[in-house]
Amino acid sequence: MTLWPVKIVLPPNKSRVLYFSTKEEQQRWSIRLKESVGYANLFDYYNLGDTLGQGQFGLVKLAQHKKTSLQVAIKTVKKKDMKSIEVFQQRREIEVLKMCQHPNIIKLIDLFENSDYYYIVLEYMQGKDLFDYLKARDFNISEDRARDLTLQIAQAVQYMHQYGIVHRDIKLENIMMNNSTDLAVPKLVDFGLAKIIGPSEKADEPFGTLGYVAPEVLKKEPYSFSCDLWSLGCIAYALLSGSLPFDCETQEETIKMTLQGPLEFDLPVWDTISDVAKDLITGLLMKDPAKRLTLDRVLNHQWFKGMKK
Repeated sequence: MTLWPVKIVLPPNKSRVLYFSTKEEQQRWSIRLKESVGYANLFDYYNLGDTLGQGQFGLVKLAQHKKTSLQVAIKTVKKKDMKSIEVFQQRREIEVLKMCQHPNIIKLIDLFENSDYYYIVLEYMQGKDLFDYLKARDFNISEDRARDLTLQIAQAVQYMHQYGIVHRDIKLENIMMNNSTDLAVPKLVDFGLAKIIGPSEKADEPFGTLGYVAPEVLKKEPYSFSCDLWSLGCIAYALLSGSLPFDCETQEETIKMTLQGPLEFDLPVWDTISDVAKDLITGLLMKDPAKRLTLDRVLNHQWFKGMKK
């Protein structure tokens, strides 16, 4: 007589085996047991396709939902290769993405996890990151387009900050474009260094990317949400001029300029940029965070007058 088994694994190291007289009965019980414990298998829901990119801990693949045909990007993260701090950062990124539902923040669609992998299902961005988007246009876009992109990114930052989330690594490479057209929508990604803090709480970890990181972070002083506003100022400067405000050949020079160097609008392109745009950037790139523009003042700035918010 043929029996059809279903093995149930019970943590930490116990198991039970149930036997059924028919394959159909085995399959029915298998489905019911999976449903009862919330078990889900990525490959039951998605067909995986081409590789979109490769990260430190795995691949990002294009995939399609079997029932809805929705195209998604699935980030595969191999736990075995991760240090404990990296596991913590990955879990924090997932927690943050679960909270964020904004048109300018990458959307977490689904999540699968087993003992070996995280499978993070994200909305599919057909375009590249904002750096490559600008590069494809020879780092030359109109002031109107730069203003539109800056406003959308600022609104994403406002949304995060309302939930107590400070990103801490806003840069051109961490903004993805939903397509490659001139009307593409920017979306903040990569929340691995993000942190949730209270309204009067400070952070002190020296996170960020040179060229975008705020002076108070470099000085290892306690900092708050305004570090993201400094990065927003660097983004706006780059959108308008094609370069970063404090980006030098060496790390030492970049740090020195960020801490002590004056903000300059000395490239020829700035002769064609409005004074009101320069005023916003000047307010965002105040080295003293107490003097830096707040998000409310940014969104109500004259440069954005008449724009939909």
